[in-house]
Amino acid sequence: MIHASPYAHTTTTTVGATNTTATFGGTSGTSTWTAASNVGYNQKQQHEGENNPFLIKKQPTKCRDPIFAVLLYANVAAILGVFLKYGTPVDQQQQQDADFLSEGADSTTLENDYMGLIYSSIATAGFAAVLSAIVLQILMCIPGVLIKVALVFNVILAGIAALVGFIFGNFILGIFGCIFFAIMLCFAKLVWSRIPFATANLKTGCAAIRANCGVVIISYIFTALACGWSILWTLAVAGIQERLITCEQQTNVNGNPVTVCNDPNYGYFFLLFLSFFFTHQVLQNCVHTCVAGVVGSWWFKPESNGCCSCAVFGSFLRTMTTSFGSVCFGSLLVAIIQALRQLAEQARQNEEVGQMLACCIDCILSCIQAVVEYFNKWAFVYVGVYGYGYCEAGKNVIQLFKDRGWEAIIADDLVGMVLFFLSLLVGLVTAGLGVLLVEVTDLWDDFAPGKDAARVSAAVIGLIIGLVICSILMSTIASSVNTSIVLFADAPAEFEKNYPDLSNEMRQAYMVAHP
Repeated sequence: MIHASPYAHTTTTTVGATNTTATFGGTSGTSTWTAASNVGYNQKQQHEGENNPFLIKKQPTKCRDPIFAVLLYANVAAILGVFLKYGTPVDQQQQQDADFLSEGADSTTLENDYMGLIYSSIATAGFAAVLSAIVLQILMCIPGVLIKVALVFNVILAGIAALVGFIFGNFILGIFGCIFFAIMLCFAKLVWSRIPFATANLKTGCAAIRANCGVVIISYIFTALACGWSILWTLAVAGIQERLITCEQQTNVNGNPVTVCNDPNYGYFFLLFLSFFFTHQVLQNCVHTCVAGVVGSWWFKPESNGCCSCAVFGSFLRTMTTSFGSVCFGSLLVAIIQALRQLAEQARQNEEVGQMLACCIDCILSCIQAVVEYFNKWAFVYVGVYGYGYCEAGKNVIQLFKDRGWEAIIADDLVGMVLFFLSLLVGLVTAGLGVLLVEVTDLWDDFAPGKDAARVSAAVIGLIIGLVICSILMSTIASSVNTSIVLFADAPAEFEKNYPDLSNEMRQAYMVAHP
């Protein structure tokens, strides 16, 4: 008999003359063997396999939701076609640069203006990658302390916002700061007892990524693809806007400059926005699904672990082939909502929709987007681990947490809070490095706007690069933690068997948080 729960697991097997009783999480266990035959042993192994959640739920190998993968391919092909037909040619851009130089600009100055930018970006990127790896090791050593620091940091930040608002006479900011300060205080008090469980989840997620660190490389590759897609889409849309849409700078009722397009075709705008967000969502969710598959292999098959192991490559191949349609399915739902929000913002800027109505529409759509993204976060775990289609994965996840009463645990975003805190910390440190490069090197000496502008530019570049690079690493940790939460509820016996120390820590922490 197999009885699975998040905190205890008992297995009793009787095969012929063999009687085995084991209690995980208890204080004692007994094992009695009497002349077990090979037949009895094989039957026992078969019985255990029949109760393995991975073997039970693992789906047959076939392409899931393929129509949505076809839509993604058509989307990329369409944007590529638009770029080839309407995009700004390279020779035209070179001619614009030549015209700029012919007007009296010095080519050496033009080149040197960007040398500081280029070298500072390279230096801060390398530093951020090393610092992020160090931060990950620190996170593995003191996860509980960092979670508490991040929680207290958010409380203090809300208090500072309220204080700044009242000091500078901005009472609206002060009032809202006080409200958020009170909310964060209540939140901290509510979840403080759950920090040990969040700590155990974080340690488990970090251990899975550390054992299969090749998945981090895949994350950076997909980030590079996302950057390339953004450039391609921007060039394609710039060509369309220049040829098919007439836009001009105007001033709105508040006196602020806005770009207004005459008789814009919102159908085209929607398709363009949908195209942009659809591909970005797919790239982002591919990483999440790939990490889920890797953690699933780590959970059930520890012998497959390794930096560039079969677990990493197998999960990547499944994500990009049989499960790719399911990833595209969930991504398309979010992309549609994002495109509608951007469309409402465009209409508001063109003053075709009232400010109040536009605000209400955006609020409603943002709530729907949050719900769908929340759903996707857990559905893609089942897609990556078991190979379910999108709809079947969502049903399984909802039922799993509904049966075990884990809705409150999902709401505890303590892990996400500490991961963002660390990413921000790395970004601030790399921003400081950027400023330091301005002061101690001559890379920015030829920067035309001057020394002060160079400091600001270097700081902003360092902040963005550090934040992005560390966030990529932390996003793999977040995906790993989500998968660990699902599998801890779904297959605690396998966790106890393969990683008894981590299992015992998580089980004890769960019992403390939920006595």
